[in-house]
Amino acid sequence: MTRRTFLQSGLAAACLTTPVIAALRQERLDEAAGILTRATGEGLIAAAVLHVVQREAVFTRAFGKAVNADAMFLLGSISKPISVTALMTLFERGAFRLDDPVKKYLPQFTGDGREAVTMQHLLTHVSGLPDQLPENDALRRGHATLAEFAEHAMRTPLHFAPGSQYQYSSMAILLATRVAELLGGADILKLVESAVLQPLGMKHSAQGLGKFKLEDMVPVQTEHAAPEAGGGDPTAKEWDWNSTYWRHLGAPWGGAHASAPDLARFLGDFLDETGLAVKPETARLMVTNHNAPGLMPRGLGLGVGPSGGSAGCSEKCFGHTGSTGTIAWADPATHTICVVLTSLPARAVEHHPRDRAAEAVAAAMQGA
Repeated sequence: MTRRTFLQSGLAAACLTTPVIAALRQERLDEAAGILTRATGEGLIAAAVLHVVQREAVFTRAFGKAVNADAMFLLGSISKPISVTALMTLFERGAFRLDDPVKKYLPQFTGDGREAVTMQHLLTHVSGLPDQLPENDALRRGHATLAEFAEHAMRTPLHFAPGSQYQYSSMAILLATRVAELLGGADILKLVESAVLQPLGMKHSAQGLGKFKLEDMVPVQTEHAAPEAGGGDPTAKEWDWNSTYWRHLGAPWGGAHASAPDLARFLGDFLDETGLAVKPETARLMVTNHNAPGLMPRGLGLGVGPSGGSAGCSEKCFGHTGSTGTIAWADPATHTICVVLTSLPARAVEHHPRDRAAEAVAAAMQGA
């Protein structure tokens, strides 16, 4: 079952207005929608939303159990750039510098080469910190707080000298946002709400559950989830992606919720440099590669270039994916924003329908 909606947005600065579908190469967007229609019709995906913005035009469809385009999904790692954006509002105030050592703000983060880790290292995944902690399952099983996760992350061994290698790291983003909490005087859930969601008018979004209830959120098909998220573990119901604990926690590396149109508003702040969440110069800084030649290109909290979008996107593309089955990117070359949210975890199938749909969108925008 699909539902097509054409949305009139309240964010005029991001050019989200009633569409002229012909300008969006209808046949290729229908192909993208068809991929998700088939996936939900066959029962592979329970719920999905596709949302595409190309200049003044918007194409939106909801699929399966997604009630409408404003259905809220667990974003997985797309939470990272949202949390980092909250941090960067403090950077704009001069609260920290990118080359500051992390130990300046977290004094216990010393030894084993930790003194060399900078804030920029944390934000570009070259700090040496692991993605997940070895004790991740035990912490989640015990319903650990974010502060407890941070205490363990500050003690966990580095895998390499800071800046020498690339290794995707959720724990690096956790420590960066721990610094944000200390500098901002509030927890990351409140910082994201006040610095990102409210200024951008993201009314169907929350870090954690916020003002919403668990039943307001689309469930993840956790039987296909990664082991670190409780996938395949029948005893993990109290801490997996669908648990009240995890949905409330608001982990900065994976615990935000949002609708597809709201994510387009978020990416629009960078694509159109609206200045609503971060200043245009900060937006440009965040979508610029900061890693050394030979390492995976990364912006600040965002993937850039080939790692930031889909096949067919330009080198200027930026964005992120989520292991819960989500992808969101913006391509300045075609002035396109693409958001695909699904309930099927990314590891469930090869060439996930979210990726195929997003690739079809990228193809549709070529020459548009």
